[in-house]
Amino acid sequence: MKLLRVLVLIALPLYCSAGSGCSLLEEVANKTIDSQVSTDEYQNFLKPFSAGPETDKAIAELKQCFLSQSEETLNNVGAMLVTMVSS
Repeated sequence: MKLLRVLVLIALPLYCSAGSGCSLLEEVANKTIDSQVSTDEYQNFLKPFSAGPETDKAIAELKQCFLSQSEETLNNVGAMLVTMVSS
């Protein structure tokens, strides 16, 4: 799970220069913290970046981690992401 977070934080910025208005990175972040996005929908969205069944499982676990958080926590994560990109 921690490995997936590291990969997402490293790979996507390299893919599209984080902080430069990269719509893919923003969409991944938004889908990650959106409680209305199901685990299946999230996995399908990230399928092009998956290296196989283990990655699929890690993606599902990551999304489930966010689904188990309160709306307040998800809003705080969103605010933190905006602050990080803006600075």
